[in-house]
Amino acid sequence: MRLKIVQAGEEVLRKQARALTRDEILSPQIQQLIEHMRDTMRDAPGVGLAAPQIGESLQLAVIEDRAEYQRELTSEQLAARGRKPVPFHVLVNPRFTIGNNQNENNGNTGNSSNTFFEGCLSVSGYTALVSRSNAVTVECLNERAEPVTIVATGWYARILQHEIDHLNGILYVDRMQPRTLTTLENARRIWKDAPITEVQARLSAKS
Repeated sequence: MRLKIVQAGEEVLRKQARALTRDEILSPQIQQLIEHMRDTMRDAPGVGLAAPQIGESLQLAVIEDRAEYQRELTSEQLAARGRKPVPFHVLVNPRFTIGNNQNENNGNTGNSSNTFFEGCLSVSGYTALVSRSNAVTVECLNERAEPVTIVATGWYARILQHEIDHLNGILYVDRMQPRTLTTLENARRIWKDAPITEVQARLSAKS
């Protein structure tokens, strides 16, 4: 079942979503909602969907980055983004910290950032440059109410930060570089193959 994705301006997108109890997570209602969110995300298509985006102020999100979504990118672009397929999974009551223990143990803080165009199913038709941490650690529950720790880098880390922002009433437009806001059509037509540094220089320059 495909659910309606609400757009920027709806109050639910600006609220702090409430946490779910174990009994709620395991209830038929939430299990069905997860299935509907998965179907809606895939139909859009998108790589993530948070409950507030379908009008439910709950600490719940689904994520999946399929290989087929990455076919338009060159191997160089995929490498620059650190983008690889991510299987479908569910986040409930997630909390994230910047960096990850693996990097810290190797003497690398893992808290470097990167900047790329980012869009959102709830800000339909637009995209802008957004800086995100290159590594995060997420503590959450899965759809079986089991505790899970996710250590992510690259594009996966970006997706996690974007979806968890939704659960805290934050949209990517709050974090974007304002002068880089563009339609998706123009992003593909003008900026698809341009280095990010060139995009920043040309769009941020004042005439």
